[in-house]
Amino acid sequence: MPRAGLALPAVIAAGAELADEVGLPHLTMALLAERVGVRTPSLYKHVESLDALRRGIGVQALREFGEAMSRDAVGRSGPDAVRAIADAYRRWATDHPGRYAATLRAPAADGADEEYRRVSDDVVHILFDVLAGLDLPDPNAVDAARALRSALHGFVTIEAAGGFGLPRDVDRSYRFLVDTLVAGLRHGTDTRDDTAPR
Repeated sequence: MPRAGLALPAVIAAGAELADEVGLPHLTMALLAERVGVRTPSLYKHVESLDALRRGIGVQALREFGEAMSRDAVGRSGPDAVRAIADAYRRWATDHPGRYAATLRAPAADGADEEYRRVSDDVVHILFDVLAGLDLPDPNAVDAARALRSALHGFVTIEAAGGFGLPRDVDRSYRFLVDTLVAGLRHGTDTRDDTAPR
């Protein structure tokens, strides 16, 4: 029998906290079992595998991540909204490194995990909604979302690894990155036919 009072959501929440502390790659069932006060074999009565645990953390994390960005973008539009979600992105990823790592997996292509696909799509749609305020041509929307996500991810990943050692304020560099992205996205209205040979 599963331990009284210990349900899957509580296991996932404990796993998410632990992932933030030790890093998602170092999260193990043994560490989590110790955290929630059960023996490792007993933990499998609540969550079937380490992969299932990571998937559950990913779903929870995507919801939290999306809520953080949406909350900061409320009442803003255009470049202000892009800057707001960029700040929320960096803050949330920095505060929750293990959970952030769990958000990076793309949904299965076969659509087998509908819940994961839905919460992942919700986060992507936040980016699309905010970028729509820049009046980009429709063909550029996916490219713009990928560019924004890639740039923000690159910065927060390098920052988390301690990779910015030059004597320059990192906050200032982040603002420069975001402002440059906004300016580039607003003026990068390439309308070439993607099917044309290059």
